[in-house]
Amino acid sequence: MALKITVIGTGYLGATHAAAMAELGFEVLGLDVVPEKIEMLGRGQVPMFEPGLEELLRKHVAGIEGSTGRLRFTMDWAEVAEFGDVHFVCVNTPQKHGEYACDMSYVDSAVESLAKHLRGPNLVVGKSTVPVGSADRLAARILELAPGGGEVELAWNPEFLREGFAVQDTLHPDRIVVGVRSERAEELLREVYATPIADGSPFVATDFPTAELVKTSANSFLATKISFINAMAEVCEAAGGDVAKLAEAIGHDDRIGKKFLRAGIGFGGGCLPKDIRAFMARAGELGADQALTFLREIDSINMRQRGQMVELTRQALGGGPFLGKRVAVLGATFKPDSDDVRDSPALNVAGQIHLQGGQVTVYDPKGMDNARRLFPTLGYADSAVEAVRGADVVLHLTEWREFRELDPKALGEAAAVRVILDGRNALDPELWREAGWTYRAMGRPTA
Repeated sequence: MALKITVIGTGYLGATHAAAMAELGFEVLGLDVVPEKIEMLGRGQVPMFEPGLEELLRKHVAGIEGSTGRLRFTMDWAEVAEFGDVHFVCVNTPQKHGEYACDMSYVDSAVESLAKHLRGPNLVVGKSTVPVGSADRLAARILELAPGGGEVELAWNPEFLREGFAVQDTLHPDRIVVGVRSERAEELLREVYATPIADGSPFVATDFPTAELVKTSANSFLATKISFINAMAEVCEAAGGDVAKLAEAIGHDDRIGKKFLRAGIGFGGGCLPKDIRAFMARAGELGADQALTFLREIDSINMRQRGQMVELTRQALGGGPFLGKRVAVLGATFKPDSDDVRDSPALNVAGQIHLQGGQVTVYDPKGMDNARRLFPTLGYADSAVEAVRGADVVLHLTEWREFRELDPKALGEAAAVRVILDGRNALDPELWREAGWTYRAMGRPTA
């Protein structure tokens, strides 16, 4: 008999996972506690921009003409417990207000609400990013609450989604990691992921703590690499070097590699910043805080890049106050191919300049509505040309393809002064200079 899958939490992770499980051929029931979300998903619509996700949903959501009907949504915990064999917990784990630690309240609530209805042999699978040690605690809680007792097991299966590539990363993962305590749990998860495993995705079975540590370790390594090249950009600024050429040279070393060596205004989003902070907090609780003290400097370097972009803008405007200066900002999201503005370096820079008196106008291909909600006092334009109209300086802060393909000549006709600061080192300097622009990028004072 075919496995039935449930997905608890239908945000970015859950909606993607639910649609992907339906694509892999399973009957899927998604649960959320927000009625508006359930209604929206039931119409085959998603509350966020993620390439390919809405199309995948519409292919499978029951009630949509031509769909497979394999995917439904509910708010009923008892229905979910009765329906599913494998229950994926995909709820949010934000940073606690006023501290570094992870807020586990959504995970705890989801597991407890589900567990009290589980009677038969069920597998609960955590996908949320949690502090190491959480799975042990949750497994004990499930044993306490579930009417099915020992027949209800827990496993941990961390997600590795990249925003902009989430559908691809779920259907064709570069690795599948599962923390399990029994052969049965491993076999069930091998069955769930049979298609990607057959296609060559590595499957790593391990214990709870290791599985929990994989995601935070991977994010910490990535954050370290990004902050390393940004630290080198600071040195290049001081020494007159070119960080882009430096990155190219060291990237040829196979031990280092070329990926994530583009210096800029740093990382943001809903994962990297909060995950490395929660990792530090948890290491402190375990008495291993000294092992992760380097992450404090990683976080510091990352945040410092935003301030340095503000100062670079001030210098470009003659070194005085921003009052009365018109600043165009291209980009609001923390990365391209997403509408996510959480902890966005681009919006942070725009906000800082605005607070210091600058007249800031922002344009982003997908993040405008979210940006307006977060920073309603900034100016917003409907196109790059409109954002740049009358600007004394242009800041390129999110590396959208649309911005790389802009015509510098046409844009120059709209700007008051042809000065562009490339906060992502992603534009072609020669192309912009040929069109009469003064081009400047972080870590490249002489390039």
